[in-house]
Amino acid sequence: MTSTLSARCEYQESIRKSRFIAKAAPVASPEEAQAFIQAVSDLSATHNCWAWKIANQYRFSDDGEPGGTAGRPMLTAIEGQDCDQVVVVVTRWFGGIQLGTGGLARAYGGCAAKCLQAGERIELVARVRCGLHCRFAELALLKARLNEYEALIESEAFDAEGAALQLALPAEQQARLQRMLSDISRGRIVLRSMDVDAG
Repeated sequence: MTSTLSARCEYQESIRKSRFIAKAAPVASPEEAQAFIQAVSDLSATHNCWAWKIANQYRFSDDGEPGGTAGRPMLTAIEGQDCDQVVVVVTRWFGGIQLGTGGLARAYGGCAAKCLQAGERIELVARVRCGLHCRFAELALLKARLNEYEALIESEAFDAEGAALQLALPAEQQARLQRMLSDISRGRIVLRSMDVDAG
């Protein structure tokens, strides 16, 4: 089962006199990942290499290390740990001994993997996106009951009649939620499927 981190975590190790510090965090968007990278990168270090993965989007950087020796092994570590919606930054202070390309790949990938292993993890639930429209009179009751169905409101827009909501919820809750919506609206509110998302 794919998982993400429940909070930031950190791991450090010295490899042949070079100091490596890995920092990882859960992220929901590429912008969040880039903000974390900027926040934890140490400008006094020799290299700040990073990788992130959010669903089918990913990016990585070797930050001056030989191509393919840092960012790619870190992304492989994220995938190897069955993680998603995470960013990892590994900062290195060079200690004077060359590690070689294989040694670098093992060091960066290994630090990223150990950091993710040390972190608290939460399973990612596959969610379906659904849309609905409800009247103002039904909105407060509907919102109060969404937690029972693990439904998250992704967006809401108001019009003269009421509110259009976009929800993300576990697929197995969809039929139960539709029954509740029918009950509170005498069958008027219909849950429309939109697409599938993990998150």
